[in-house]
Amino acid sequence: MALSEKKRGIRIQTRIIISALLLLLQLLFLFFILYDITAKSAALYVLSTLAGTVTVIYIVNRRGNPSHKIAWIIFILVFPVFGISVYLLWGGGRVMPHKRKQMEKCESHYLPCLHDDSGERDRLKYYDMFHSRQADYLSGESGYPLYGHTETEYLSPGEKIFEKMLSELKTAEKYIYLEFFILAEGFMWDSIHKILKEKAENGVEIKIIFDDFGSIKRQHKDFITKLRSEGIEVSVFNPIKPSLNIFMNNRNHRKIVVIDGKTAFTGGFNIGDEYINRMIRFGHWLDSGIMLKGAAVKSFLAMFCCMWEFTTKEQIDISSRISDYETCDDGFVLPYCDDPLNDKNPAEGIYMRILSTAQKYVYIATPYLIIDNTMTTVLRMAAKSGIDVRIVTPHIPDKWYVHPVTQYNYLELLEAGVRIYEYTPGFIHSKLFVSDDKIATVGTVNMDYRSFIFHFECGAWICDNKTVLDVKAQFEEIFKISEEIKTEEWKKRPLMLRLKQAILHIFAPFM
Repeated sequence: MALSEKKRGIRIQTRIIISALLLLLQLLFLFFILYDITAKSAALYVLSTLAGTVTVIYIVNRRGNPSHKIAWIIFILVFPVFGISVYLLWGGGRVMPHKRKQMEKCESHYLPCLHDDSGERDRLKYYDMFHSRQADYLSGESGYPLYGHTETEYLSPGEKIFEKMLSELKTAEKYIYLEFFILAEGFMWDSIHKILKEKAENGVEIKIIFDDFGSIKRQHKDFITKLRSEGIEVSVFNPIKPSLNIFMNNRNHRKIVVIDGKTAFTGGFNIGDEYINRMIRFGHWLDSGIMLKGAAVKSFLAMFCCMWEFTTKEQIDISSRISDYETCDDGFVLPYCDDPLNDKNPAEGIYMRILSTAQKYVYIATPYLIIDNTMTTVLRMAAKSGIDVRIVTPHIPDKWYVHPVTQYNYLELLEAGVRIYEYTPGFIHSKLFVSDDKIATVGTVNMDYRSFIFHFECGAWICDNKTVLDVKAQFEEIFKISEEIKTEEWKKRPLMLRLKQAILHIFAPFM
């Protein structure tokens, strides 16, 4: 067994190394060819400079994140032809016409089934005109409707999510759909797999989507083959290949579970033992999720169906998979998703809307705080307006090169009155907003460039629901066991640490 694990590790590492080396060789080859051509010809050098200038003008005038633009502009001005080539491959952000058309086609098959004729938006406007504007914005940007008649249960830490998920999976009679960024073998997966295998044997439809990059080091060679032999359908999102691919930088960061159209889960958790603290990596791992039952489940069903067709070209009959639900009165829920295939950005936008409309407080949990000037300004303005803005980040990071960039952003926020805490017991992976005892979001969206620009994400906006107070209650417990960063003390941090943070911050738009 130990030898088998060692061989698996060697095989996976070999795949990663070979792919990385081949990709690097392609980039180096491209660089030297372009450099050699321009160096030997004054005319070509002038043309490359002009091309660089034109590209910079294009970048400045196109829609997009200013910080992201600046990083590319510097790169192109230093290496004109090479920079242009790399930008065309990876820097275009959301401009991928063929992928966009493909996703729009998929959405056209499923989103019409979500047409909201229940008057929930009017009902929310009647009871709460102020917060209904957030729902109007989010629904308009994401394309998903607002729901009532949805029971929610906030689940944290990961152990509670896992326990509840196992319980619900056992009730499946028709289908189970799973979509995750990371699907790792181990105790958590073995427990889920046991149920899936049994359900598949009894005729329950099982479909799984996982991201190849997220899961690349976490599975045996025959993992997919074995699942398919058991009657479980599997789709790998955007497989890693050693080639220059414009889409390779875009990953599926969503976490969705749908069971019989009656129950759905989403949140920060993946399938891996660290998420339930069966494997200790960075101290105590704190994650969160939400279980939904009722009307809003069909939006998560539609999200999964869209992604399944996007990756397999197989259309799912969603109408036969939408289930009836019992009516209940527990506020409002608006599931939403975001992707890099259009110019809309509901995931970042709803965070800004919550901050800009808060009346009393906004509490935020995020594993990464890598934000641009616009988000920084919104946070600062909220704090300077007397809003109690608090942010919790990890004390023990999972990436040595990312955490210093998170910390680089502390000082400007602290000086504006934002209170920042580091989760002392370990690594907080939750992605949470809660405001004014009225609004909360639970989902997959980190406060960083990757979530806001490059990744496929999802979440749930919740209003006037008991989950809002449950999220707030957990924040109050987190504050008690976390270290608050004080402005004057933070200014005294070592020079080398400040230098490290400043240098790594240059690369923030690419993290």
